[in-house]
Amino acid sequence: MTPSRARVSEVATLLREAAHAEIMPRFRRLAPDAVRAKTGPLDLVTEADEASERVIAAGLERLFPGCVVVGEESASADPAILDKLAGADLAFVVDPVDGTANFAAGVPLFGCMAAMFLRGEVVAGWIHDPLGDDTAIALRGEGAWVEDAEGTSHGAMRVAEAAPVARMVGAVSWNWMPEPLRSQVPGRLPRLAAAVSYRCAAHEYRLVAGGHAHLLVYNRLLPWDHAAGWLLHAEAGGYAARFDGKPYDPARHRDGGLICAPDRASWDAIMDALIRGA
Repeated sequence: MTPSRARVSEVATLLREAAHAEIMPRFRRLAPDAVRAKTGPLDLVTEADEASERVIAAGLERLFPGCVVVGEESASADPAILDKLAGADLAFVVDPVDGTANFAAGVPLFGCMAAMFLRGEVVAGWIHDPLGDDTAIALRGEGAWVEDAEGTSHGAMRVAEAAPVARMVGAVSWNWMPEPLRSQVPGRLPRLAAAVSYRCAAHEYRLVAGGHAHLLVYNRLLPWDHAAGWLLHAEAGGYAARFDGKPYDPARHRDGGLICAPDRASWDAIMDALIRGA
């Protein structure tokens, strides 16, 4: 059963409290030994990631007894727990600090994300902005909105109107693409009006779901990076599919690319401009 708005607000409050207690006190105050690389120099973890994930996981288990919680950092230590998302009656995936490289560098652009899965289907998503202290929320079948620190909703989120490719603006993450896409897609970016990279999927999804840009292109599809934002974009009226045209399944897909666009025709136009034939 899809959760009520009251239950959804409880999770938003949990993310806000974790950000206040564990993330913001460490922002621009990290000791050198509080940051380390995981799989490489582009994959960092900090004390804030680990501490906030513990708080959020404990809070979710308190709010939803018996739920499975898959956090980015716990999955890094034990990748096998990712398999629980598809089969659990109730599960959450959590990215405690999305945009860790920005956070570690003192750049004020990072977010805290969570998504709820019922029997493998994403039914709710949250993207909290610790600096703005508000949360973009999506509830399956009920839309997407931004909720402030007092729990007040500030209107529905809607994707941008469709536009020709030459007038589209969006975020294109090419660095995780396989060859030949990795070499060829960057050369096609001038076909867009502009391409940006926030190094933070949380704010890229908020940007597009809020109608302030048109498109997102990703290749690596780890669920903590995309489950919440994908639902946010869908509930804001957008269309998304993998590079092969098939639907994205956040509980099962880890690669295969993803394009988020205002509608199906825009998705096809972006595929033609950036991916097909590359």
